[in-house]
Amino acid sequence: MVTTHALADSRIAIIGLGYVGLPLAVEFAKYYPVAGFDIKLSRIEELRNGRDSTLEIEESILALHAVTENPLEITGSSAKGIYFTAELQELKQANRYIITVPTPTDKNNRPVLTPLLRATESVGKVLSPGDIVIYESTVYPGATQEECIPALETFSGLTCNQDFFVGYSPERINPGDKEHTITKITKITSGSTPEAAIEIDSLYQSIITAGTYLAPSIKIAEAAKVIENSQRDINIAFVNELSRIFNLLEIDTLEVLKAAATKWNFLPFKPGLVGGHCIGVDPYYLAQKAQEAGYHPEIILAGRRLNDGMGAYIAGQIVKLLIKKGLAVNGSRILVLGITFKENCPDIRNSKVIDLVRELQDYGCQIELTDPWASKKEVSKTCGMKLITNVESITQEAFHGVVAAVGHREFASLDPRKWLIPGGIVYDVKGMFKRTMIDGRL
Repeated sequence: MVTTHALADSRIAIIGLGYVGLPLAVEFAKYYPVAGFDIKLSRIEELRNGRDSTLEIEESILALHAVTENPLEITGSSAKGIYFTAELQELKQANRYIITVPTPTDKNNRPVLTPLLRATESVGKVLSPGDIVIYESTVYPGATQEECIPALETFSGLTCNQDFFVGYSPERINPGDKEHTITKITKITSGSTPEAAIEIDSLYQSIITAGTYLAPSIKIAEAAKVIENSQRDINIAFVNELSRIFNLLEIDTLEVLKAAATKWNFLPFKPGLVGGHCIGVDPYYLAQKAQEAGYHPEIILAGRRLNDGMGAYIAGQIVKLLIKKGLAVNGSRILVLGITFKENCPDIRNSKVIDLVRELQDYGCQIELTDPWASKKEVSKTCGMKLITNVESITQEAFHGVVAAVGHREFASLDPRKWLIPGGIVYDVKGMFKRTMIDGRL
């Protein structure tokens, strides 16, 4: 067996500098030499200029830990800091490779491992004996051993558990959450051998103040990740279904949940649009593997279907309100507050607000979007629509309806009625506004 490197000698390469990779790289850079790699040149350029478009890392923190000389190539134990690069060969001096690329689904909700396998191929080309490769990307149970390790062996010419070692430590980043940051969330770790697992666990222990949990195997760690978000997805689907039932019964769902929450073991989930790159995606990874094993996952897929259909449901509710108020649906002007997949976060990937907007457009509504967090460029690219980033610039009373779709803190103190024509409606998806200010809510 090849002897692995001591913890103090760790030289770390982070592959993928998005919502997961960048915060991880910054934390490791406080103690180790780190190279942050991304294939997007624009991303490398902005980080080198001290800006993070994901808004996860403040400019002052980037300035404190970013370096202009590759610390992997500096000898001595004092080398630390993070160096940003799109050049694969600048990672060759690393001995710890952590892959944090996205793992999405396609239009048919099938797992897409292409970014993960391309990153694996890249690492394989610079892998050396004694190195450890750690995966943080969400995958189905077994993917690391069935897909990633063979690819590493093919492109490196080395043998796993003889020449190099592998681990899996699922990410638990919560975009936009400044309280539950990376070091404050317990980290699951695992390794391809007991010795490698201990070394991987020790590496994460050196930066995670909340502690780590060493799983018995890589498969268990993979499975733990997908069920975390699958459980949330199912619970939200349940309250979404309750909201649809209570709407028919003319009962306020949020008031029902508030009353039920007085019981000590009631789980405080709220109805809403479930998008993003975790909760809205991870259940499909588990479902795919289950189906390959010959089992059809009833509850998981039922929850996904219900949550995926909420955009259309909410659009239907809005249209009904317009009709009840005697307003024409076709040609009505609707202002949508928020386009990101969650509050206080600029990420619009897999945002279900987009589904809502598309449904309203299908009814003939004219939609205007405002979001102080989202990127005009990304919204234009994804939706083909213009974005108003300064909500305070909207002054005219010209809208037939206002839809509060995302609970950004900038929206909390607004009175959405100021934008309405006489008889216009306000629909509150997120339960942000007082009941007296709105005409309907989820």
